[in-house]
Amino acid sequence: MKTFALAFCLALTLAAGTAFAADGKELYAKCAGCHGADGAKTTLGNRPLKGMSAVDFAKAMEGYKAKTFGGAKKSTMEPVAARLSTDEIKALAAYATTL
Repeated sequence: MKTFALAFCLALTLAAGTAFAADGKELYAKCAGCHGADGAKTTLGNRPLKGMSAVDFAKAMEGYKAKTFGGAKKSTMEPVAARLSTDEIKALAAYATTL
């Protein structure tokens, strides 16, 4: 019975984690104002998000979060990135590859 209860709790935990996983498309809606709905808009000469790899996107966001990355718009991006969890950054990075 204890094994069943433990397995059941583990299954619920995994299901809850999946249910509450970050939605990159929903998160990106806040980015579209500056970066464009399709990620093609350039801001202050920066390269567009469209075509950026998930790895490069995540590195940039983690860099903004750590205040170790960025050009002219870093003062805008640092507080944005600071509010994102690692899972949200991963979700955004995955979504960015679909732009």
